[in-house]
Amino acid sequence: MGLLSGRVAVVTGGGRGIGASVCRLLAAEGAAVVVNDLGSAEDGTSADAGPAAEVAKEIVDAGGQAVANSGDVSSTSVGRELVEQAIDSFGKLDILVNAAGILRDRMIFNLSEEDWDAVIRVHLKGHYSTIRPAAEYWRQQRNESGQFRLINFTSGSGLRGSPGQPNYAAAKMGVVGLTYSCARALARYGVTSNAIAPGARTRLTETVALERRLRDNSDKSVSPDNIAPIVAYLASERSGWCTSRVIESRGYQLGLYNMPEVICQINSAGPWELGDLAESVEKLFQPLANGLPASPFDKQLASLSHG
Repeated sequence: MGLLSGRVAVVTGGGRGIGASVCRLLAAEGAAVVVNDLGSAEDGTSADAGPAAEVAKEIVDAGGQAVANSGDVSSTSVGRELVEQAIDSFGKLDILVNAAGILRDRMIFNLSEEDWDAVIRVHLKGHYSTIRPAAEYWRQQRNESGQFRLINFTSGSGLRGSPGQPNYAAAKMGVVGLTYSCARALARYGVTSNAIAPGARTRLTETVALERRLRDNSDKSVSPDNIAPIVAYLASERSGWCTSRVIESRGYQLGLYNMPEVICQINSAGPWELGDLAESVEKLFQPLANGLPASPFDKQLASLSHG
């Protein structure tokens, strides 16, 4: 009996890279898996049903349960089809993992509208297209103890602002906001919502500039297989305590991101005088924004009053 025995999952981007590793481990832990992958090139062009079919066959040949789907996850009809396929094939849906993605890297001054739209569509709309019908299904269950799991994929490129990936960074930060929103909206229906920020060598990372790539190919810590365990844990019933969080998984390390919060505050008794505002901002905000050590006063959510 595995950690996920009897549970049913949909995994987008499951034909290769991180998604495929997630599918294999979920299945090995007892989950029945709908493996979705368009089978496109790294930039989202073309399509090939082979990757999804191969991973599903590998799972079945190993004694697990899986079916393949090669639809384009940026289509809302495909998102609904995936949820229905899980229910029709295995009787229910417990877990949704959104791992599908493409890259079209350009500096912002060289980024075409087409490359912006394509990346936003696959990453951000691709999350919406599956979450919408999954949330509808979970809401219909009316089970506050349903142990349903939504697991999205963000990226350090968004969390830290990769200069050569403005489209990708924007989409991935959008995923964080979507994850937070879903955590609050769906908690009453037994759903937890979290996001993974992965660091692994995949065919997508091979397309980025050499200086931004992960370590050499001989380093086993950058294998996509190392991302799958935290996904499997979050997919389990043991993880019910964890929701509305971003977890980084890089190599053999896991990191919990803090929630965005105000770290310093300045108050005025009335409308700001520009000179007072400038003086206060430069005194309190500038050192913190420049990464200088904060004084004890700053750490206590500094507050100045102007009257």
